[in-house]
Amino acid sequence: MASLRLLLAKPWIWSFIGALLVWLATIAFTGGYGGGGMITAALSLAVFTVIVGVGQMFVITLGPGNVDLSLPANIGLASAVAMKVMDGNDSMIVVGLLAALACGMAIGAANYLLIWALRIPPIIATLSASFIIQSIDISYGRGLQIKPPPGFASFTNWQILGIPVLAILTVLFSIGAAIALQRMIYGRSVLAIGQNIRAAWLAGVNVGRIRFLTYTLSGALGGLDGALLAGYFRGANVDIGNEYLLACIAVVVIGGTSVAGGKANVPGVWGAALFLVLLLTMLNTFGVSAGVRLLLTGLIIVGVITAAGGQKALR
Repeated sequence: MASLRLLLAKPWIWSFIGALLVWLATIAFTGGYGGGGMITAALSLAVFTVIVGVGQMFVITLGPGNVDLSLPANIGLASAVAMKVMDGNDSMIVVGLLAALACGMAIGAANYLLIWALRIPPIIATLSASFIIQSIDISYGRGLQIKPPPGFASFTNWQILGIPVLAILTVLFSIGAAIALQRMIYGRSVLAIGQNIRAAWLAGVNVGRIRFLTYTLSGALGGLDGALLAGYFRGANVDIGNEYLLACIAVVVIGGTSVAGGKANVPGVWGAALFLVLLLTMLNTFGVSAGVRLLLTGLIIVGVITAAGGQKALR
């Protein structure tokens, strides 16, 4: 019993429990039809939220006020850059991915320079940057009709025994992120800054450098996500990243990362991403209208966060 309580006290458990309950409710409604396909589809779509969610998690872990609101615009611009560089040619896939990463890194670095140079809150700096990025994307990518190289499109949809290859690679990436967070100097510095920025500075942590690297990392992951989304959905789109504005923050919070900073949870990002994707699938299956769907999604998210928070309070 004690071990069960200890297990349930883990924040990331609640996100997976939420995903499981939503999946069970959906297959009960459909009479068990399509349960396996639903999991495969959920894994395929959750990957994109996890990638940007991990980047957002590192940023939020830096402490109160740190958030990257430029990610949707970043994703849209990077998708256009990747498709233009690849130009439908399989031999340019690697170059296109590197271009998308470089685009995202430049955006992340610019975000931090805005925060540092103008001394404005990150939420204002990254939101302002997103409008500039969107303007560039509209002039650069509006009406872009270039399709992804056949090999790249196939790769983003490739499955092994019903499991998306992108999901497998993202799991490996998530493990690496968790190791970096707990075992590497960089990750420990991020946690230290989030717990007490002055104490971290007094302990010798280069606060400015770590924050710069973190915003650049978040931007890079947004750029990579844009390229992968363009491959998966067969083309770039100015609005391709819009749904990730709140999703990348929601998965971080639902997954057990503290918005106060200093505490991150990588497994929870996966659970929360699956939960959100399966929740949307369930509501669509039930035939719920868009307005009611948004309302129910918000209420359920609050319920999961409250349940997780209640468990943490009992510890």
